[in-house]
Amino acid sequence: MKKLLNFLGDIGNILYVGGILSHIVIGILFAGSDPQTTVTVYTYKLQSAYILILPGLGLKIITDLMLFFIFAERAWWMWIKLAAMTFLTVNAAVFLVPMMPELLAMAEAGVVDGELSEAFHALEAREQLVGMSNIIPLLIELIMGGFKPAISKAERSKAVNA
Repeated sequence: MKKLLNFLGDIGNILYVGGILSHIVIGILFAGSDPQTTVTVYTYKLQSAYILILPGLGLKIITDLMLFFIFAERAWWMWIKLAAMTFLTVNAAVFLVPMMPELLAMAEAGVVDGELSEAFHALEAREQLVGMSNIIPLLIELIMGGFKPAISKAERSKAVNA
């Protein structure tokens, strides 16, 4: 059962990280594009957030909580992983996900106006900044889950004696 749970966690990582990387790539490829192309880009970003990123994040949360509560995984790496996941979840739920429909609506208004507004560019810059703030917590979360390092003296001692 624990192997299946770890496998599902890996699937969650693939969905979550893959979706984020696709947002970065499409954002770079079409930066400064015309309003109609920007609508297509933000339609993609919104849908991929719903199809890849949020389900991946949800799967990661569920598997981590199952490891914590059902399998009583209480090592320091798990506490750090859960703290990083909390940061990523709050960032997604409070900032990033609500910005997506707003950015799409502003891009659609830009098609009518013939150009993207300053408000669009300001919100897009804020979205990029918030997204960048996920880098360190995401790396920490992935490292903790992947390597499960023995952090405390007791954990290191236990690992040596095992």
